[in-house]
Amino acid sequence: MEDPKKSFEPYIPADKVVPEFTATSIILGIILSVVFGAANAYLGLRVGMTVSASIPAAVISMGIIRVILKKNSILENNMVQTIGSAGESLAAGAIFTLPALFMWAAEDSTVASPSFVMITLVAICGGILGVLFMIPLRTALIVEEHGVLPFPEGMACSEVLLAGE
Repeated sequence: MEDPKKSFEPYIPADKVVPEFTATSIILGIILSVVFGAANAYLGLRVGMTVSASIPAAVISMGIIRVILKKNSILENNMVQTIGSAGESLAAGAIFTLPALFMWAAEDSTVASPSFVMITLVAICGGILGVLFMIPLRTALIVEEHGVLPFPEGMACSEVLLAGE
C-alpha cells in the first residue's frame, strides 16, 4: 500500500505565486470573524452549545470573493475561512470560561465582577495561548500525520473550496 504521507501533492504548486495574505482576505476574514463570533457567543450563552463556522465561512468567502469581487484565488478563500473560524473559536472559548468569573463574583462578595478590560485581556491571552500551543502541535499533528489523521471538518472545508474552483 502506498504511504499517504509520500503521495501528497499540494493543490497549488510551490513554484506558483497566488495571492493569499491580501487586504481583501484580512478585512473579509475579520468581518466574518466578528459576525460568526457574535452569533456563536449568543448561541452558546443561550443554549449552552456552539457550532463551527468553518464551512459557512468558506462558502460565504467564495461567494464574496469569486462572485462579487470577481477574483479567483483559493488561497484567499482559505485565508478568509481560517480567520473567520478562528474568531468563532475564540468567542466559544470566552463564553465557556467567563461566566464562571461572574458566578464566582456573585457567590463571593469580596470578588468584583470582571470588567470589560479584564474580559478583553482574558480573550487576548486565550488567543495567544492557543497560537503558542498550536505552533509545536502543527508539526506533530498536521505535517507528520498528514494523510493519517482524518480531520473531517478540515477535509470538508477543503472540498468546499475545491468545489468552488
